[in-house]
Amino acid sequence: MRVGIVILPQLRWAEQSVLWRRAEAYGFDHAWTYDHLTWDPLAGEPWGATVPTLVAAATVTTRVRLGTWVASPNFRHPVTFARELAALDDVSGGRAVAGIGAGGTGADATVLGDPVLSPPDRTERLAEFLTLLDLVLTRPSTTWRGRFYAAVEARTTQPCVQQPRLPFVVAANGPVTMALAARLGRGWATHGRPRYGADDDAAWWRGVGELAERFDAVLAETARDAGPVDRMLSVDGGPTFSLVSAGHFAEVVGRAAELGFTDVVAHWPTPGSRRYAAPESVLDEVAAMLPNLP
Repeated sequence: MRVGIVILPQLRWAEQSVLWRRAEAYGFDHAWTYDHLTWDPLAGEPWGATVPTLVAAATVTTRVRLGTWVASPNFRHPVTFARELAALDDVSGGRAVAGIGAGGTGADATVLGDPVLSPPDRTERLAEFLTLLDLVLTRPSTTWRGRFYAAVEARTTQPCVQQPRLPFVVAANGPVTMALAARLGRGWATHGRPRYGADDDAAWWRGVGELAERFDAVLAETARDAGPVDRMLSVDGGPTFSLVSAGHFAEVVGRAAELGFTDVVAHWPTPGSRRYAAPESVLDEVAAMLPNLP
């Protein structure tokens, strides 16, 4: 089991850089930050930019993989995002990962004055986003037009260090978006069903199990040329914070492994926070157990 950690971009870099260094020193396999302009649950609190944060993180680490958890088409265009991702992959020496989702319905969806899309439209937009992003990252020049995005001779002047491009991890719960993950992704990510067992850990895990079975079925029906697909579970999608204790985290990892997940992603504990309240000292205990996880 590989273990990742999310570091929210809330601190000034002088303070935040210490967390990224610690994430690598603890032995986490990958480290992520959210891709929002603002995040509704923490509205009004400080919030930094995603790609510059990851580029800065690349300069203070050497091993841990770095990625977006997850990039939002609400305010991004595949052509410009491709250039940013290629730069991140370059600065990090080929450690970048693009986690990408359909985009939510909160402030990020309305801040540019656009209407909030229906779930089917967000799914269609995600398909276009991934398709065009893949083309721009892998071809010398791309001209393409869809319903939501277009490109005219978009040139890839600096390709990714990783070839043919950096890996995509596609966040998906429905069969259509899961098919996109199976076709274009190196990985599939889920945080479970947000309203499925909102206050019940057992119900949330049942929902996660159903999603894992659904992805198995979708993957079996999808033709793909690449190798196996990583399966990533955001373990803080459930009611109980995964890092409330090291013992609880070990149980969470074990359950995820039983369901076939290859990776889990937790959030950096923040004492007194609304969502991730736990002492940072729990990370010392978790780091000690990382080599022995299933």
